[in-house]
Amino acid sequence: MNQFMLQQGASNELAPFPWIIEFALKKNQTVQLRSLETAQKESIRFYYVLEGKFDWTINGQLHVLYPGDLALVLPGQPFGSDKAFLDIGTLSWLDISPEQFDASGRMQLGKWSGLSEIECRTIAKILSLNDTPVLSRFKEAGDLLRQLEKEIFLQEIGYHTRTGQLIDELFILAARQLTRRYNAFRDFPQTFMKLEQTLRENLSHQWTVAEMAALMGLGTTAFTEKVKSYTGFSPLNYLINIRISEAIKLLKKPDINITDIALDTGFYSSQHFSTTFKKLTGYTPGQFRKNRT
Repeated sequence: MNQFMLQQGASNELAPFPWIIEFALKKNQTVQLRSLETAQKESIRFYYVLEGKFDWTINGQLHVLYPGDLALVLPGQPFGSDKAFLDIGTLSWLDISPEQFDASGRMQLGKWSGLSEIECRTIAKILSLNDTPVLSRFKEAGDLLRQLEKEIFLQEIGYHTRTGQLIDELFILAARQLTRRYNAFRDFPQTFMKLEQTLRENLSHQWTVAEMAALMGLGTTAFTEKVKSYTGFSPLNYLINIRISEAIKLLKKPDINITDIALDTGFYSSQHFSTTFKKLTGYTPGQFRKNRT
């Protein structure tokens, strides 16, 4: 096992990949004080444990990692060790600089990535909503990092494209693993309540059935069938009902403009809002406000 430490601006191997801040494989054989003090960055970091036991605090929560575990640290999340030093053991890590990332579901990795805009949004939401950023026994992540090492060092034909594909795959597999684990511990009603809460908190977002299904770790067909069985509505009709219920709450506040309410609750325009609202309530938004305030 050959150790390496590649850093952007200091390592020629990373020159073709400006989005990779750091890529390393380190065997730590001694304790060095202040080698892992808690700090936060505006990058996305993957840490994979090969040997040893590591005690880390990620976003205020203590986690213990063993060989085969992957830790995922998002932009702005504090990461480090309460002991302020790196434990003895071997780990690999990858530090990626996204063009954009925020908890509302906006993520742009860059032109190097083959992920679609919808896929990026869905993955960002899954990562942001995840309460436990450690994936246990995630051997696939270790395999991907080893393949990435070969592409970056050997730089054979197609290495630039292949490097982007491997990082995309790391994001995809991490998001899938998180949704599977999420559903392993929650039955459908509990998971559905969590989804509804997420929808209500992000109503201005133009949700697709695929995005909602991904948050529950289901395919679109299975998700549609479960939602219809559980609520009596298709996913999109159920979403419209949520939009209308939130709009009703806002219409009771006379200081909020109806157009603002329409946009805040995810309607394309005030006309779209008015037409849908009247269809479901029998009133236009203006009539409802006049009769209820």
